[in-house]
Amino acid sequence: MTISAVEEKVVYQRPESLSDVPTHYCPGCTHGIAHRLVAEVLDELGVRERTIGIAPVGCSVFAYKYFNVDSAVAAHGRAPAMATGIKRVLPDRVVFTYQGDGDLAAIGLAEIVHAATRGENITTIFINNAIYGMTGGQMAPTTLPGQHTTSSPGGRDIEITGFPVRMAELLAGLTGTAYVARRSLHNVKEINRAKKAIRTAFETQLAGLGFAMVELLSSCPTNWHLSPPEALQWIEDYMVPYYPLSDYKVIEPVQDLMKR
Repeated sequence: MTISAVEEKVVYQRPESLSDVPTHYCPGCTHGIAHRLVAEVLDELGVRERTIGIAPVGCSVFAYKYFNVDSAVAAHGRAPAMATGIKRVLPDRVVFTYQGDGDLAAIGLAEIVHAATRGENITTIFINNAIYGMTGGQMAPTTLPGQHTTSSPGGRDIEITGFPVRMAELLAGLTGTAYVARRSLHNVKEINRAKKAIRTAFETQLAGLGFAMVELLSSCPTNWHLSPPEALQWIEDYMVPYYPLSDYKVIEPVQDLMKR
C-alpha cells in the first residue's frame, strides 16, 4: 500500500474560536492550554459569533489576540465590572472574563466578589499560577506559604503576609454563585476534566442560571525557575494539596445540566 492510498484522519486542528497567531507566552506556560480549552468549548456550543471576551491586565493581557471572538480590554482588575455592563446591555451575548491571580484576586478582588454576589450571568476563567508572572515574579495573593518569589526571597511568611486566598472556596460561599469549580492543567487527565468544567460554566450562562467561575491551576516555569516538566510536577506536588480540585458550588439546575 502506498502512502497516498492511506486514508487521512485529522487528529488535531485549531479551533475556529482560536486565532492563528504566534504566542507571546513563555515556553511551558499553560495559558495556551487554557486558551485552547475555552476555544474548543465555544466551538462545540456554537456560540463563537455571539461571544465577547474581556481581557485583563497581566500575562493574559493579549487574550484578545488569541480568541477569535469580539473582545474588550478592561482596566486592571475591572473585567467583571465591564462584563457586567456588556451582559446587561447585550443579554443575548455570551460574555466571559479571562483573568490571572493578580488581576482577579488582588486589585480586582472586590470586582469579582460583587459580580458573583449579584449573580451576574457571566463566566469567569481564573488562571492561578501562584505568582505575578508579567511584572517579574513577585508574591501574589495565591502564592503558597514558604514559596520563594522576588518579593518574598525567603519564602512567603504567613506571620507577615497572611495566608493565600482560596478563590474557589471564597466565591462558592456567596449566594449569587451558580457554579464554581477548581481544576488543573498539569496532566492530560486533569486537562480533560478542566474542559468539562469550562463547558459547564458556559452552559450555566446559556441557561441563564447566574455567575460561574472555573479556577485553573497553571504553571509559570520562568518565574518558578523550573523546567516545563518540573513546573507541571510542582503543581501536582505543591499546588494541588493546598488548592484541592473539586466542584465547590453546583446549584441544582446546574447539576441537571451536568447529567446531560
